[in-house]
Amino acid sequence: MSFLEISDLLLKAGDKTLLSNISVTMEKGEVLGLIGESGAGKSTLGLAAIGFMRPGCHVASGEVRLMGQSLLTMLQEELRQLRQQKVAYVAQSAAAAFNPFYRLEDQVTELRALQKEVSKLERREIARSLFERLQLPEPEKFGRKYPHQVSGGQLQRAMIAMALLNDPELVVFDEPTTALDVTTQMEVLRVIRQVIAEQQCAAIYVSHDLAVISQISDRIVVLRNGVVVEQAETRKIIDNPAQDYTRALVAHRKVGEFVGQPSEANAVIEARALDLGYGANTVVRNVDLQIARGEIVALVGESGSGKTTVARSIAGLLPPRAGEIFMNGKKLADNVDHRTDDIRRRIQFIHQLPDVALNPRQRVRAALSRPLQKFLNLSGASLQKRLDDLMDEVELSRELLDRYPGALSGGQKQRVCIARCLAAEPDILICDEVTSALDALVEDSILKLLWRLQRQRDIGILFITHNLGVTRRFAHSVIIMESGKIVERGLTKDVFANPGQEYTRRLLASEPTTRQGWLDDQLATTS
Repeated sequence: MSFLEISDLLLKAGDKTLLSNISVTMEKGEVLGLIGESGAGKSTLGLAAIGFMRPGCHVASGEVRLMGQSLLTMLQEELRQLRQQKVAYVAQSAAAAFNPFYRLEDQVTELRALQKEVSKLERREIARSLFERLQLPEPEKFGRKYPHQVSGGQLQRAMIAMALLNDPELVVFDEPTTALDVTTQMEVLRVIRQVIAEQQCAAIYVSHDLAVISQISDRIVVLRNGVVVEQAETRKIIDNPAQDYTRALVAHRKVGEFVGQPSEANAVIEARALDLGYGANTVVRNVDLQIARGEIVALVGESGSGKTTVARSIAGLLPPRAGEIFMNGKKLADNVDHRTDDIRRRIQFIHQLPDVALNPRQRVRAALSRPLQKFLNLSGASLQKRLDDLMDEVELSRELLDRYPGALSGGQKQRVCIARCLAAEPDILICDEVTSALDALVEDSILKLLWRLQRQRDIGILFITHNLGVTRRFAHSVIIMESGKIVERGLTKDVFANPGQEYTRRLLASEPTTRQGWLDDQLATTS
């Protein structure tokens, strides 16, 4: 009997099929990778493995057995005991999973307090031991911090600590490194590998990044539209995929050609000697950059390097402490409230998370109409025609105009955000990690869309990312930031081929690949 056995699982939400006759097994100590595009059913299958179904979902047929026990026939109290003692779940967004009002040590040890009486000092010592095990800085003090006071990678490790509280036998890791930069991602992967080895537990690792999956998993299950496309040992999937969809995922990881030369046009946006900060802290110092029409400039660096801070200042959302920003040679007001509507129109900002950027109670039609009415004064038939044209331009069905964001996929929502910015007919687009939460093939479609629109409209793009593969394929030139300072810049092909700074070399070396043993080699180099 297998440690986990999922047999012919048919999972539905109303009449919609989420998982179609899925059969998967795994053994104790094995790491099973689940990969596929958004909506493929990866997270749904991972949660089903621990007996959890999202509200509105029901099992139409099939079986889920863990350590010989049927999870589908268990009473709720039995399931609750199982989840407290035998299984654990690590969510994708640690920032969303932690309560901002409570200290980390209280949240990490909350389950222990629910199970039995534990003093405050005992809980603090339990937390300290877990933080030390996961090599978090100053483990005796770390737990007294609030979630917003630590980095993304540290918060993700704190969530892993919480999952390990009761030494589980099965851990589901749901996209735990998706939003992390390459060096932080590598550190979290190291911790996950170490934890699995020490615990000798089974693990399910959900991801849309085939390179990451290939370094962490023993076997891979490829999902699409709720159906298993292919499953095999990791190296067989990577080296000899049997299905067209799997081959497309593997091909996406291969290094593409560098984009061509940027245009020779004069700079539309120019930032000179910017110093930026929050409260008493100056986090960006002496930053210069220029963006011309027809040019894509990538701003690259680790989390906390200052990339988004620079972008917010250019957009007028964060006044600089020193330095100036110019548009077509004329100084811009530091604060967006003091800029004219025409200037606001010319600089548009696409946010990282469309779920946050779009009002969930506002239909797509209303979201796109606002900039058309405000900046172009359109109404009636002319407004409707422009709405239709925008939907065509971003390759969305016009029928989606009357839907709410919740009825759209992640890629569709990001296309709506792009359309909303294009409605203003901008000169400059600021794209802040716009593909970081998307699966590989959807990411590729968004990049192709932006590339096409940039050429057709002759727009300048400031592309903020921690994804070096995206930078390699998409940007004409690149600016590398470290700790609030620019450490290197140049044409992408030149910087990537011959990096001049050790920091840039470290970033490039940390970009995951599907090569067997890549993670081991990197960990050996950095240890």
